[in-house]
Amino acid sequence: MRLLKLVPDDTNIQFLKWRNVAMAISFLMIIASIVLVAVRGLNLGVDFVGGQSVRVEFTQAMPPIDEIRTKVDAIGLGEPTIQQFGSDKAVSIRTALPEGDRAAADKAGEQLVSGIEKAFPTAKTGSVETVSGKVSEELLKTGALSLLLAMVGISIYIWLRFEWQFGVGALFALFHDVTLTFGFFALTQMQFDLNIVAALLTIIGYSLNDTIVVFDRVRENLKKYRKMEIIPLLDLSLNETLSRTVMTSLSMLIALGMLLIFGPDVIFGFTAAMLLGIFVGTYSSMYMSAPILVWLKVGPDSFVPRTTSGIGGGERVERKDDGAVV
Repeated sequence: MRLLKLVPDDTNIQFLKWRNVAMAISFLMIIASIVLVAVRGLNLGVDFVGGQSVRVEFTQAMPPIDEIRTKVDAIGLGEPTIQQFGSDKAVSIRTALPEGDRAAADKAGEQLVSGIEKAFPTAKTGSVETVSGKVSEELLKTGALSLLLAMVGISIYIWLRFEWQFGVGALFALFHDVTLTFGFFALTQMQFDLNIVAALLTIIGYSLNDTIVVFDRVRENLKKYRKMEIIPLLDLSLNETLSRTVMTSLSMLIALGMLLIFGPDVIFGFTAAMLLGIFVGTYSSMYMSAPILVWLKVGPDSFVPRTTSGIGGGERVERKDDGAVV
């Protein structure tokens, strides 16, 4: 039976031909993402800002957001934050945490639910989520620390496994992926909670995996074609791994697309972040990490082939039948 091939064996795309244009676009997108986060900010969920949150789903047409805000404000729990959530008939309503102990928080939660049900008789309310300010502050710090440590640890690993130039390329690619994801959430104002932190860590892992596959092939080709210029060698490596990249990315996109359309609302943000991460992670492994190897002047001398003693004390490089250095 003939196997399905999405990428022909003789594919020869000149990826690095557009490296300067791709880098310019990426730098603009990184700057735009930073500006968006600084100006608009993130719509932090209860996990990070503390307070009480309840999801409300309307069985009929949803009233205007201003009307919902006015009626929830009249409940007397402070100015609410209302965000459309998942579908066009569901919203997330967040209010500040009342002063006092757990009993006061429970009472305020009951008051919030009963007030919403009274103001909107046809609405369905979920359970009230309550997070204290101290806990939310700790979650924010640990979430940011986990992202930073993951990126630094991954870069050190690549530095030790390959060379320092590869570590720089991988770190910049990860910074690119994470920054663009933050910019996406600042632009859309989708709720940013612990689920999104989990998505970011997953994106880092996916991007790293894709980058290492390319780097492995680059390292093999640096040993195999020692007289080849670095740009044609990188194009060759990217083309040789393109079939694997396309199959992996396409499989992920199909699965995530189904989750985005048919999945529950509670993972909508996570799925949207992952979908974006697949695109930017695949893009960065080709147009972020690879061009940096050109600018940092990676060449055949970056690696010393594994050798065995030959006759007369010389060195012998062993090759497999396919030409790969062993």
